[in-house]
Amino acid sequence: MKELTLLNPENVSEEEIKTYGTREAARAVVLDKENNIALLHATKTDYYKLPGGGLDDDTDKVVALKRECREEIGCDVEVVGEIGLMNEWRRFFNLHQISYCYFAKVVGEKGIPDFTESEVAEGFEVVWLPYNEALDILKRSKAEQIAAKEYMVPRDIAILEAARDALF
Repeated sequence: MKELTLLNPENVSEEEIKTYGTREAARAVVLDKENNIALLHATKTDYYKLPGGGLDDDTDKVVALKRECREEIGCDVEVVGEIGLMNEWRRFFNLHQISYCYFAKVVGEKGIPDFTESEVAEGFEVVWLPYNEALDILKRSKAEQIAAKEYMVPRDIAILEAARDALF
C-alpha cells in the first residue's frame, strides 16, 4: 500500500520514533447508496473523523475495518479498494500509528451504531455528507484536543483528498 503522507507536527526525529510503540489501524471512506460519506461527529468537542480503529495483533485489516464500521456507523460494508496508508509520529503519546485506508460501500440497510462508553461520553453521532461537504466540515474543524487537532483531523483530510480522484 502506498504512503499518503507522514503526519509529524511535533517534529519527532527518526531516532526518537524507534523508541515508540506502534499501533496499526484500519480506516475507510464509506459511501452509501447516494454516494454520501460517513463521518463520526464528536458533538462534545466538535470534531469529525472517518470510521475505523485499531487492529488487534492477529486481526486481518479488512476484517477489523468491517467490525469497526458495524460498531461505529451501524453498517455492514464491502471493502472495494485501497486508498493508501498514513504514518503518524505522535510524541504526545509516544506512538507511531499506521493507518491503512480503504474505500468501502454500505451493504444492505444502515443500522444503529454500537458506540463504546468513551464514544457515548464524547457525544458521537454518525452523519452522512456529500464529498465536498465532508471535506469542508473537516477543514473547518474547531478541534482543540491535540489528538484531534494535530492528528485525526489532518489525517482524515489527507485521506479524503487522496480519495478524490478515485471517487470522481
